[in-house]
Amino acid sequence: MTRYWAEHAWLGGDRAEEGVLIEVEGERIAAVELVPSPDGAHVLRGLTLPGLANAHSHAFHRALRGRTHRGGGTFWTWREDMYAVAERLDPDSYRALARAAFGEMALAGITCVGEFHYLHHGATHYADPNAMGAAVIEAASEAGIRITLLDTCYLAGGFGTLVEGVQERFSDGDADAWAERAAALREAPHARIGAAIHSVRAVPASQLTTVAGWARERGAPLHAHLSEQRAENEACLAAHGRTPAELLDEHGALGARACMVHATHLSDADIGRLGGTAVCMCATTERDLADGIGPARALADAGAPLCTGSDSHAVIDPFEEARAIELDERLRTERRGHFPAAELLRAATNHAAIGWPEAGRIESGAFADLVTVSLDSARLAGAAPETLLESVLFAASPADVREVLVGGRRVVAGGRHAALDVPAELRAAIGAVLPGGAAPAGVEPAATGGVLRR
Repeated sequence: MTRYWAEHAWLGGDRAEEGVLIEVEGERIAAVELVPSPDGAHVLRGLTLPGLANAHSHAFHRALRGRTHRGGGTFWTWREDMYAVAERLDPDSYRALARAAFGEMALAGITCVGEFHYLHHGATHYADPNAMGAAVIEAASEAGIRITLLDTCYLAGGFGTLVEGVQERFSDGDADAWAERAAALREAPHARIGAAIHSVRAVPASQLTTVAGWARERGAPLHAHLSEQRAENEACLAAHGRTPAELLDEHGALGARACMVHATHLSDADIGRLGGTAVCMCATTERDLADGIGPARALADAGAPLCTGSDSHAVIDPFEEARAIELDERLRTERRGHFPAAELLRAATNHAAIGWPEAGRIESGAFADLVTVSLDSARLAGAAPETLLESVLFAASPADVREVLVGGRRVVAGGRHAALDVPAELRAAIGAVLPGGAAPAGVEPAATGGVLRR
């Protein structure tokens, strides 16, 4: 039994509690009690939160940070730069890049990630068809965090078009072949397996039911990119006479174990249809790619549990992802006060959406995943106990994270990762993928000789 005394801790209510004793046995919290002094327990100075969840990640996108801004462009031009990175990766370089990205997440207070994984194959298929997925699962273990590998079905280049170029690395040919490969993935104590539909443009309507059924039979989470772009909605309506949400609903892809990512451009009927389905808001990516602002308050009011994700990793900052839900609503409505701090924290700690319902709470029986935010920085100096949640939610950054425990094991101590030199790992991993510095744009990548198509 290990005892921790948190100076302040959030136990799920509307405010932080002072003086919280947390007893940990193995991977789980054994008891939680309000006590006035440490009495020999390990002291956690600051505000201790449950582990934060990153419900939507593409680990290899981390290589693009800061490299796609010159000259403007759109989501679609950014996508070509992303393809160029994808074409260069193999299991070893993918593992190194994912490990570094997951290490950065741990430093930010993220203890579990939902990895939306669609980079499955090589220029020819690997001898182990799940070599890339296994590399990502191992990377999470080395970084010290939990993972749900959301193995993604990606079969088409658009409505009625075939995959081409690097997209061929994403595809298994059809949903049955995807299901057979995904079924061979193995879970681990730190890793669970879920499913994902990349998007309605990348999975033909006739194949959607297979993916949804695979997840349903296993009780696994099912994620999908939904209405991220207006162009996607327009193309879906032209092809099927339905919005993407309608199409997914018709094929059994919505519901309690499902999570729709982005959900930015929705009709009122779509919002109502998503009640009972989790929605992952990825505000920093949506800003970075100029995608728009999703209707977060309307979705929550319709009964959609919210969660957050760093997606393309323009930044990895779970505090910014959470407060952006409120701040973007302010920009849209020109009013304040849409989400109380506790509701934003519940979104940031929503592990159920990625298949870990035992995590995300400081209570007996939950995983001992704890994040302590220091209150000593200039950002948080002077924070009052009665408004501590608001101070941390609206002002903290990953630099304020001092201690991170995952399953009772210390992953971050004193603001440093216990096992990884994360900045050095990021430099090395990104340099191996992009040795020339900037992301290639529609050029011939040296690793494969394949020409990307714009």
